[in-house]
Amino acid sequence: MERPSGQQPTTYDSAFMKACRREPVPHTPVWFMRQAGRSLPEYLKAREGIPMLESCTRPELVAEITLQPVRRHKVDAAIYYSDIVVPLKAIGLDLDIKPGVGPVVADPVRTRADLARLRDLTPEDVSYVTEAIGLLTAELGATPLIGFAGAPFTLASYLIEGGPSRTYERTKAMMYGDPDLWSDLLDRLAAITGAFLKVQIEAGASAVQLFDSWAGALAPKDYRTYVMPASAKVFETVAPYGVPRLHFGVGTGELLGLMGEAGADVVGVDWRVPLDEAVRRIGPGKALQGNLDPTVLFAPTEVVETKAREVLDAAAGLEGHVFNLGHGVMPSTDPDSLTRLVDYVHTRSAR
Repeated sequence: MERPSGQQPTTYDSAFMKACRREPVPHTPVWFMRQAGRSLPEYLKAREGIPMLESCTRPELVAEITLQPVRRHKVDAAIYYSDIVVPLKAIGLDLDIKPGVGPVVADPVRTRADLARLRDLTPEDVSYVTEAIGLLTAELGATPLIGFAGAPFTLASYLIEGGPSRTYERTKAMMYGDPDLWSDLLDRLAAITGAFLKVQIEAGASAVQLFDSWAGALAPKDYRTYVMPASAKVFETVAPYGVPRLHFGVGTGELLGLMGEAGADVVGVDWRVPLDEAVRRIGPGKALQGNLDPTVLFAPTEVVETKAREVLDAAAGLEGHVFNLGHGVMPSTDPDSLTRLVDYVHTRSAR
């Protein structure tokens, strides 16, 4: 992977970027999904009284929240503070993030006529993203910024169900029962997602992660038939930029090989599958990311270190490894345990 034009050499040569490219690293790089957020008192203070989606449209606030875990934990990468429904809100859909519930859509997408509401996303729709990333890259220096977006399947599930779901019954009913409408919906979402990631890369993001949070609800055959083509389109859209493309879902142990096949350079693994087993499922040519169980952080420090060492040992034979949790940081996690974990991984893995 050649260095993209315009990208800072210092960012390009960071431990995180090297690991993504499966090159030798001075230490195993670490970052955490949901590292910016509710586990940090400084985050709660900064966002006090500001609704979630509004906070995502304030560039200075976005920059501050994104930087907080970098300052505190000394992680090897920042991840852009946003939410997977931001691009959908930006094109005019009536949705909100309700505390304790998650994204809620006022008028679910369930008919062909509803597709008309999913117009193309333009850079002007999310000008605050460009502004925030400009602020961030100036502050981050050699620390890479990861842009991100929700994958078409996960966005579709929110739009069809009208909010979070445990069974995805309406989503799967459309997927199986009206495959043409399903395909057109995912195509539309792939275009919106691709455009959203392009904005972030052009503004200065060094890598991008596609979150297919709910893909674990699918059987491999259904993922390949109904979902993988749209995710592949997203990855193809950003391929010309030459930045690492990361892919993550929860409960996707049976899908790991397919998620890599969709176009990811780095496949995220949750805590259910050891990394040495995950690499057998994924095959060569991909870096892996993960995969400490987030609940381990509630155990004593010596237990956290033992479990982290197990992850590092399982990753010993990998071509590239980015240390992360197997899912996001839980809100009640002690921030100091994350700081200690970063230091432990850096020290333990020093080459």
